Amino acid sequence: MDQTLHIALSSHALLKILLLAVGGFVVSTILTPLYTTVAFKLQLWKRPRETTVTGQQATIVAQLHAEKRKTKRPTMAGVLFIITVGLLTMWFNLSRSQTWLPLAAFFGAGLVGFIDDIINLRSNGKGTAGLRPKLKLLLMIVVALIGGWFFYRRLGVDTIHWPGVHAAVHIGWWIVPLFVLVVVATANAVNISDGVDGLAGGLVAIAFAFYAVIALLERRYGIAGFCLTLVGTLLSYTWFNLFPARFLMGDVGSFALGTALGVVAMQTDTVLLLPVIGLVFVAEAGSVLLQITSKKLRNGKKIFKVSPVHYLFQLNGWPETKVTERFWIIGLVAGFVGLVLYVLGWYA
Repeated sequence: MDQTLHIALSSHALLKILLLAVGGFVVSTILTPLYTTVAFKLQLWKRPRETTVTGQQATIVAQLHAEKRKTKRPTMAGVLFIITVGLLTMWFNLSRSQTWLPLAAFFGAGLVGFIDDIINLRSNGKGTAGLRPKLKLLLMIVVALIGGWFFYRRLGVDTIHWPGVHAAVHIGWWIVPLFVLVVVATANAVNISDGVDGLAGGLVAIAFAFYAVIALLERRYGIAGFCLTLVGTLLSYTWFNLFPARFLMGDVGSFALGTALGVVAMQTDTVLLLPVIGLVFVAEAGSVLLQITSKKLRNGKKIFKVSPVHYLFQLNGWPETKVTERFWIIGLVAGFVGLVLYVLGWYA
């Protein structure tokens, strides 16, 4: 049976949301020269790791990036996201029910990434070149737990939408561990994807653009504005991060972005659509998880020659730019599929 989807949006609300996107691009672009000057003066060069998380030599990755590593490139450009999104959201789009949570989680995860980046800058590149994985995971869980508590206790959310079920499914306090799982998994997936120039920035911008549309359909204008602020900011960043990248976002950027994306998925009650809209992130993180599991259970035997999966395509002869562009296309198609499923699942 056909259903009619009615969308009512005032011109004032739409203008504000669009201006937030433009503002994100403009403010970030204005701040970029300042960041660049400071980053080069302080020599914030990212230290490439020499070993994998399982302790083996990362020889294949080193070979793939041998030419790029000859050029020193500063990291921690993610601070531009924190400053730009923080200023615009606090001044023009602050809402207890819609933007407090994603902004706070954005800041919290960004802080974890900032600490990780600082340790990386002071390291010699051996091991993971940053916070120890278990400590990093623990800190991200703490950030997500605080967010999950606020989501459940302060915003009063204890249900999720299930496709085909017209009534919301009540899960009570289980919403908190679900929140933690979604947020931590998404943060790590985005972090893993940040290994090729322009890849993560473009993919996250695409994902937030589709979530902005979903938020608009749900009349959550504050969340839509938050998403488009990030889109504008990320477009500015990606302008400079395309191959050959002028600088890198660092963990301060990737953790903040992934955490915010997971929070927005929870707020819009579309957590089951997140793996669809973020299909590339799932593939990236999944390839790493399978690789690590195989090594531990099969006495060091690998499934892939190298992971994450974007490195595998590079190893098979794809230029870095082709990997980025084709992964963007996959991200766009996946976003449209997710949007179609959203409309069908929500209004059918």
